[in-house]
Amino acid sequence: MDYTNIKERMEKTITAYTQKLAEVRAGRANPAILNKIKIEYYGTPTPINQVAAVSVPEARLIVIQPWDISCLKEIEKAILASDIGINPNNDGKVIRLTFPELTEERRKDLVKDIRKIAEEAKVSIRGARRDGIDEFKAKQKASEITEDDLKTAENEIQKITDSKIDEIDKILANKELDIMNI
Repeated sequence: MDYTNIKERMEKTITAYTQKLAEVRAGRANPAILNKIKIEYYGTPTPINQVAAVSVPEARLIVIQPWDISCLKEIEKAILASDIGINPNNDGKVIRLTFPELTEERRKDLVKDIRKIAEEAKVSIRGARRDGIDEFKAKQKASEITEDDLKTAENEIQKITDSKIDEIDKILANKELDIMNI
């Protein structure tokens, strides 16, 4: 019995989930929130981290220092147009993004948001489980495996699913703790 493609799908889901969580603005400066922002650089959409040095000198401050000063305005426009909710501060050489202190209400909203993201990841993992079980049911119908093999496969796929959902729950718990204790 081979479960590698089921495991791979579930691992990809967890990777995508952790990347989405990294983009959640949690009061602390995290350069990952800039990952989805691209600027027009010589006619090509380019991520900010490929045209500038992005650093986090303080807990609530990101400094973006472009290697080519001419794209400073372009970076500023892209940040304003994005939905990260932070106004860039341009001094002519660098752009500073200052993260405001989170209110208790905003923290609770963020926790709700990340729980929703976690639930989407769990649904995706359950979808991978369903597809895997369907695949084994088709093999059993085609007489490639026995009914006992099908039951064994279903149990094994369920064990894999449970472990991946536990992994998502642990990641979620850590992120919730991180948000509530900032």
